[in-house]
Parts: sequence; structure tokens; C-alpha cells
Amino acid sequence: MFSNCVITRNIQHSCKLLIVGGGSGGCTMAAKLSKYDRDVILLEPNQTHYYQPMFTLIGGGMKTISQASASTKSVIPKNVNWIQDKVKSFNPKVNIVTTSNGDTINYDYMVVSIGLQFNFDQIIGLREALDIKDSGVCTNYSSQYVEKTYQVMQNFNGGNAIFTFPNTPIKCAGAPQKIMYITEDYLRRKGKRNKANIIYKTSTPSIFGVKKYAQKLQQLCNARNISVSTRQNLIKIDSTQNKATFEYLDIPNKTESIEYSMLHVTPPMGPPDVLMKSSLSNSAGYLDVDPYTLRHNVYGNIFGIGDCTSCPTSKTGAAVAAQSIVVLKNMINVMNGKNIKEKYDGYTSCPLVTGYSKCILAEFDYDLKPLETFPINQGNELRSMFLLKKHVLPFIYWNIMLKGYWNGPKMLRKILHFGLD
Repeated sequence: MFSNCVITRNIQHSCKLLIVGGGSGGCTMAAKLSKYDRDVILLEPNQTHYYQPMFTLIGGGMKTISQASASTKSVIPKNVNWIQDKVKSFNPKVNIVTTSNGDTINYDYMVVSIGLQFNFDQIIGLREALDIKDSGVCTNYSSQYVEKTYQVMQNFNGGNAIFTFPNTPIKCAGAPQKIMYITEDYLRRKGKRNKANIIYKTSTPSIFGVKKYAQKLQQLCNARNISVSTRQNLIKIDSTQNKATFEYLDIPNKTESIEYSMLHVTPPMGPPDVLMKSSLSNSAGYLDVDPYTLRHNVYGNIFGIGDCTSCPTSKTGAAVAAQSIVVLKNMINVMNGKNIKEKYDGYTSCPLVTGYSKCILAEFDYDLKPLETFPINQGNELRSMFLLKKHVLPFIYWNIMLKGYWNGPKMLRKILHFGLD
């Protein structure tokens, strides 16, 4: 009779440094800041921590979900106080955060790193289709559904295989097409490619935002007979008829319904509701930070990192790594009453996996100019970059970045380019 009761604790906590969100940004900052000060609280509700960049490989049958996960406890420094709860509200005027259990946390300085929110329900019929085992509908953007993608690939026997990119900012803008290239390669290897019509439907005006990589990817699609349609957005799925409906973003009131045998959906995403409702957000709902210093534009004792911020760069783990040292140095200066000097240049990276053995390693900055680490043309499909993606980057994440020692490849880039970059 008490199963629906909500127990509120109303415990009052206080700390010098509060980190809200325990994803890649939160755990990275916990590791860095706890080396500087031991009065740190991390607020994170989930028991499991995921290395989300590996989800593409899981969807392609190259990795398992267990290889992409660890207990949250194991990735939080022992001297950090982990409160396993979710933020309910921000009150930055009095430096207080309230949790879902009714606790309050008073802080001196705060890092907000709560990521993006998946809005599955913005596409009619999506959640129902994902829950149906043999629907042919899948997504790599969820630990709950990612393993279904490979099952759908294996069960594919012909027809339209459609891959979508929504009309919102998303995590890792290259991921919707990575799984498309992997699927195409898989079907080719299994002798089913001639039975498949592979279609990429994206809301964006081009296949990729950086011209150098966009040209290469379009050439790749042409060579592999992949159809690319821009400025189209998935709005409805009818899993009983295996039909997907798209709206034309540049033609008012025009829609098109297409049958599918496989439909990989990238769900719409956005800032979490708790952030959108707070005074911390900008007009679009994202954490309102200076794009270079990552300090909040209104509340000087608050910094942001990762997907939830208003930084106009591709939202990736690589961006988090590069941002983390900027947040650390600038926070320390603020706490010591000094001017902040460190600046984030918008660096981000997208390892564009193009099959089971090749990868284009896209790296670029705020100006969408290539900012490549290695002294080779990373715009080419390379096996070395695939091995980097599959083996090296996961090792760096678990063993270096989450320990607070990885700030991105900036120093390596300077060494490999003889300090000219």
C-alpha cells in the first residue's frame, strides 16, 4: 500500500565545490578538482557509468555493453562525496541546489555537467517501435536499446535501410551516419548489399558541418550507392505498416512517408528540463556560459562543461576533455581571486567510422576549421584511425581521462607538428 509513496529526506549538505552530473564531464572534473580541494560533492543519480562513444561499435556488433560500462562508484575519486540523487532545481542566487529526495546542497562554486535529454516522445510512435522486438526500428543512442541495432542488422533481408538525424543539436553529430556505413559494410560482407536501398535523411543542410570532411563523406556515399537527403526530419513511425514519415523543413506542410525494413533513429535531444526552467539557461535552454572561458555569463561562481553548455561546438567526449583543463584553471583562478586567462578554442573530434576497418578522424574548432592531431591527412579513410577509435580512445577514457590526467591532444598535436600548430 506504500509503493507509490515518495520519501523526502530534507538533509542539508554543504561543500566548497559542487559538481552536478556524473557523466564524462562531471567525473572528469571530479577527478581534477579533488586533487586541488577535498571538499567536493558530486550529484549523480545513476549507478552505472557509460562510455557512450563505444555505442556505435556496440551497434555494429564489435563491442558489448559490458565493455562500455562501469559502476559509477568505481569512476568517482574516493575523496569525493557522491550523493546518488538527481537535481530538482537550481537556486544560484543563494548558491543552493535541491535534489529529488528533498535534500539541499549549499555550495561556494559549482560545475554543471548534466548533459542532454533524449526526447523520444517528440517522434510519434518511436518509443513503441523501439520496444517491439522485430519492428526493424533501432537506435544507438540508448544503453537500453543499443544492442538491438546489431540484431536488426542481422535480421535484415532486403528493402529500405533508413538512418536519420533530427532537427535538434545532438550528441556526436557524426554518429547517425557512422552506423549507416557500418551497416552498409556488414550487408556487403554478408552478400545482402544488392537487396538494400540505404538512405540517409538528415535535417542539416549538408552531410557534415566541416567542408573538408563533408566532401570526403559525400564522395564515399556516392561510391557506395548511399542516398543522401538533406533538410528532412523524421516526425512519425507507424510500426504496424513499417512506414516512416518525414517533414520537409524548407517546404511548409510537405511530408513524405517511406516504407522501411530497417530504421535507425537518432532521437531529438535538448537541454534537461531542470536546466531549461532555471535562471542558468539561455533562451534556447542551454547553460549560459562564455564560449571561451566556460564561466557562466551571470553567476561568476558557476562553470559548465559538456553537452549541456551553450558552446557552439559539436557535443563530444573530445570536447569535454579539451574543456576540462579550461574549467579547472579558470575555477582555480576565480577561487584565488585572480583573473581568468585560459580559453577554449572549440576543439572537438568525431572519429567517423566508415565500416569494420576504416575511420576518418575529423578534428576541428569553433570556426569549423580542421585541427588535426596527426601529420597525415585525416580526411582519408584509415585503418590506423579505426584502431585508435576501437582500442586506444577507450583506454585513454577509462585510465587517463577519468583519472583527471587527459586534457585532449593539444600537446601531442604540437609535438607532432613540431610546435607549428
